[in-house]
Amino acid sequence: MPRKPAYDRDALIAQARDVFWRQGWAGTSLKDLERELKLKPGSFYAAFGSKDALYALTLERYAQDGVARLTAMAKELGPLGALKAQPRVVIEASEMPARACMLAKTYAELQAKGHDLAAQASLHMAEMKTCFTALFRRAQQAGDIGPDHDPDRLAARYQSDLLGLRLSAERDDVNAAEIAADIAADLDRL
Repeated sequence: MPRKPAYDRDALIAQARDVFWRQGWAGTSLKDLERELKLKPGSFYAAFGSKDALYALTLERYAQDGVARLTAMAKELGPLGALKAQPRVVIEASEMPARACMLAKTYAELQAKGHDLAAQASLHMAEMKTCFTALFRRAQQAGDIGPDHDPDRLAARYQSDLLGLRLSAERDDVNAAEIAADIAADLDRL
């Protein structure tokens, strides 16, 4: 009879997500993962199969957490309120291992190599854009955004602004808080 693992798989995925988010795919070795997750090689392979399989799980977790956070904010603040709060939230969250978006970092790192993980990151970014589109559409239906705006186009621009903001927040010579405030203020002009 197989033994029950002595670890919490979900907690290990969250830990691995933070390592990959901070160091990237190429910058994270199997030894790094084994050390951070406190797993021996055999246990690592039994739990996750491979570095790429674990990375895919961390991308999925990252995307799910982002959608859940935005959905919760929309319930509390309404769709436009959530969209206005998101820029500030993503740059002020001190528990994040990096400011730049893990999905965008993965795509930028691995797309030129034709790596499957780049395609997965791209799919997750598309899912996030769909979430933004739904919020813009709901804000429009509530009368908070004019009827002449295309929610899908607004979502694409908004996502682009957030990705740029998150990358800028990694730099010491940029005031990301001002940019976040500008993105939120631009939404009031819709």
